[in-house]
Amino acid sequence: MSVLIVIPARYASTRYPGKPLVPLTGATGEAQTLIERSWRAACDVAGVDRVVVATDDDRIKAASEAFGAEVVMTSEACGNGTERCAEAHAALGGGYDIVVNLQGDAPLTPAWFIEGLVDGLRAAPDAEIATPVLRCDGATLTGFLEDRKAGRVGGTTAVFGAAGQALYFSKEVIPYTNTDYAPDADTPVFHHVGVYAYRPDALAAYPGWPVGPLEQLEGLEQLRFLENGRQVLCVEVAARGRQFWELNNPEDVPKIEQMMADMGLA
Repeated sequence: MSVLIVIPARYASTRYPGKPLVPLTGATGEAQTLIERSWRAACDVAGVDRVVVATDDDRIKAASEAFGAEVVMTSEACGNGTERCAEAHAALGGGYDIVVNLQGDAPLTPAWFIEGLVDGLRAAPDAEIATPVLRCDGATLTGFLEDRKAGRVGGTTAVFGAAGQALYFSKEVIPYTNTDYAPDADTPVFHHVGVYAYRPDALAAYPGWPVGPLEQLEGLEQLRFLENGRQVLCVEVAARGRQFWELNNPEDVPKIEQMMADMGLA
């Protein structure tokens, strides 16, 4: 099955304008932009036929082409990354069996997250979309709760059924637990990793559906699939000692840089 990875990137982020071009310094002291680090993460994934950056901004296009990425220009009307992926796939002539949306704010995404995601979708013929989830340890859960107390929108959490079918995604910390966990202890909370693998028919249908109340309230694009009765598969992935965090706010830059230093990522 052919696989396309699309990295949607826009300059006019509401919470962090210009985010794709923010430099992140790795363990060796070398700075690379967020979009370059996300592209390099995509290029490390095995079994992928093509990787493209999808944007509506000439600055991101120029920066991406400078480090060797293929760029697909998309409309400013795209409301989120899934809509941008749908437009990019169509602009490339379609034809891919699986389209992966690697959001441009997740440079720490390990290759095995995406490989496991694609394998999970291949093995679940009834699922139209798949997305990875990572069990939080106590330290990560504490970070989520501290973000919410400070009024920051941090990571997204997911709840799902016994067969992995998504029940809900939220920027609040769900499910509720009043237990205190040790930093390295497993918790019942799952961090939703902002990567998606779509079957092309579901991806093509998505832009035609109206934004529903849950998507509007949470600001989470994947809720549009649930609100339209589409099955979203949550695939549990393993950290294997890697730390993971998305760049959502300016305060996340030093946190991600420290993680890269701790893990020795250049």
